[in-house]
Amino acid sequence: MPPKFDLDIDFVRKLAKLLEETGLSEIEYAEGDKKIRCAATGHVLHHAPMSVGVAAPPAAIVPAPASDKPAAPNAGAITSPMVGTVYLASTPGGTPFVKAGDKVKVGDTLLIIEAMKVMNPIKATKAGTVAEILVGDAQPVEFGEPMLVIE
Repeated sequence: MPPKFDLDIDFVRKLAKLLEETGLSEIEYAEGDKKIRCAATGHVLHHAPMSVGVAAPPAAIVPAPASDKPAAPNAGAITSPMVGTVYLASTPGGTPFVKAGDKVKVGDTLLIIEAMKVMNPIKATKAGTVAEILVGDAQPVEFGEPMLVIE
């Protein structure tokens, strides 16, 4: 009999909310020997452990260097619309899309988030000056995590 699969219910809820907000039909997340798939088929969520190894819940793996910076959400913060890996440039070692002090217009690409091997450009929702970049290149981000501030 395979070992019990420890399911992080909060993580499943985040995946379900992400499905709802993005209109995706399914999300699959794998970590080591564990795999979870959430599909938007009515109100049913499916999960399927492959084989369970020793691993911490996903929330324990993701570092949160920027979560303590603003005590209250900044009105100019651009937050992550999904769980993924953030890239500040279009190629490794390339010129960043933006840096602190840059002026941006609505629609300018600020960074890219890779989620499930898809590169998703994150665009400016307002014009202004990039006050601060709160994430590092190739850093994992959570849904709703502040990534940069435009003033």
